[in-house]
Amino acid sequence: MTIQLRKANERGHANHGWLDSFHTFSFADYYDPAQMGFSALRVINEDRVSAGQGFGTHGHRDMEIISYVVEGALEHKDSIGTGSVINAGDVQVMSAGSGIRHSEFNPSANAPVHFLQIWVLPNATNHTPRYDQKAFTADDKRGRARLVVSGDGRDGSLMIHQDADIFAALLDSGASLHHELRQGRRGWIQLVRGALDVNGIKINSGDGLAISDETALTLRADKDDSEFLIFDLP
Repeated sequence: MTIQLRKANERGHANHGWLDSFHTFSFADYYDPAQMGFSALRVINEDRVSAGQGFGTHGHRDMEIISYVVEGALEHKDSIGTGSVINAGDVQVMSAGSGIRHSEFNPSANAPVHFLQIWVLPNATNHTPRYDQKAFTADDKRGRARLVVSGDGRDGSLMIHQDADIFAALLDSGASLHHELRQGRRGWIQLVRGALDVNGIKINSGDGLAISDETALTLRADKDDSEFLIFDLP
């Protein structure tokens, strides 16, 4: 069993005034050769964008981009004609494929938006660009690991071009759940907020765990409304 802790306070950090961003893996001006991703997982950025601010139109290609909104709302526009608002609890998937341009903007006049931006490497290049989003309520995630993203779109999840599953869960203090990774796989746990005990390892908001050679996970919350993501990776 190998579980490695990636502490929140050891992440890369960039504060641009309008954007306060923590990088679990190397991103933009933050470079650490020991933190270039994990399996197909390339980016986990925890972003807070000020009211009325956002990312101007820019391009991506050959990346599966997932946004998980924690608080507030994010307005999305892209070059394939999508215009939408992603609210707290919503999950967005954008397959950049052969190339897509988009912007992300906080439409609120007074509240920041807090979200995770996740990049997963695709299983092939030049996929047709596509966009999808879906709302997952707190009840959908409370006391269970709810599949929100997968490689096959099963169980009402959003599909990406990679054999990777992402589960979202909410636990109240003292509650626990047991989760099995698929055999021969690797796992990552990202704690969005709260406090968690994972197979005896205690983690706090923003911490991540890289899991190898282990399939059985026991996760217990040490605070109410502990929210986390479980990645099942190739």
